[in-house]
Parts: sequence; structure tokens; C-alpha cells
Amino acid sequence: MIVFSKLTLALAWVSALLFVLAGGMLTFEVTARYLFVAPTIWAAELSQMSLIWGSMIAMPWILGAGRHIAVDAVTNQLGLTAQRVCQGLAMIFVAGFSAIVAWKGFGIFYDSFERGRTTGSMLDLPTWVTELAIPVGFALLFLQALIELGKAAKGPVSLGGAGH
Repeated sequence: MIVFSKLTLALAWVSALLFVLAGGMLTFEVTARYLFVAPTIWAAELSQMSLIWGSMIAMPWILGAGRHIAVDAVTNQLGLTAQRVCQGLAMIFVAGFSAIVAWKGFGIFYDSFERGRTTGSMLDLPTWVTELAIPVGFALLFLQALIELGKAAKGPVSLGGAGH
């Protein structure tokens, strides 16, 4: 579990870097397009790829750190046992949903990989490069949800400031 925690933290930092890079690429694109009338062929597509990968690989850290959106107006009024039950049920739902998305997402990725699909843009990048982010991100989220389920089963739940 410590190794997975370190992995998700490292991926969160990679995600932050991808968001910064996307911002830089889009700033460059807007400047090139409107100031110099010289649009790029790469900035929009690569920034989209960065944003997709960044969002997907950040999910497990966000869940583990309790930085996800949580509507806790009712659950905060409950006792610790009821909060643990609610947290456990939520993690069962997250794990189930993540497993389905990872499974279906892998099928889409693999189909694109086998067929050699490309984006059809001027860069003509393989679509599987971006599509792979979905099964990877949701598989990691599935594992993190199982870890959080174990935490809820063991003792008091701390949402770590989620929803505040």
C-alpha cells in the first residue's frame, strides 16, 4: 500500500506538470494565432492529450487524499459508524464503476490499437495514445477505492477536508 501511495503521489505531480504544459501550449497557440497569424498544427491536440492524461492519472491521488468533491452535509451529522458505512458504500460504488469503465475503456483502446486508428488531424496521432488514459486511470482509481474501502472498514473515516 505504501508503494501504491507513492505511485499515486508521483502521478499527481506528473499530472500537475501536464496541466502546466497544456496551459503553456495553449498560451503559445493563442499568441501565435492572434498576434502573429501563424497557428500551430500541434498545440490544440497535444494540450487535449495532456489534459486527458493529467485528469485520469490524478484521480487515485485525489480520492486517497480526500480532495474529491463530497456532499457531506448529511453524513457529517451521522455517528462514526454510520459515516463508515456511507464511506464504504460510496467506495463500493466507485470501485464498481471504475472497474466497468476500465474494462470497457481497455476494449476501446485495444480496438483502436489493432486497427491503427488515427486522429485524422494534421498531426495524425494514433488515437490509442489518448484512449489508453481511460483504462489506466480508472484501473488505478479502482485500486484506490479498494484501499479506501479497507480504511472505512477498519476505523473512523477522515474525509481529509473533502467538500470544504
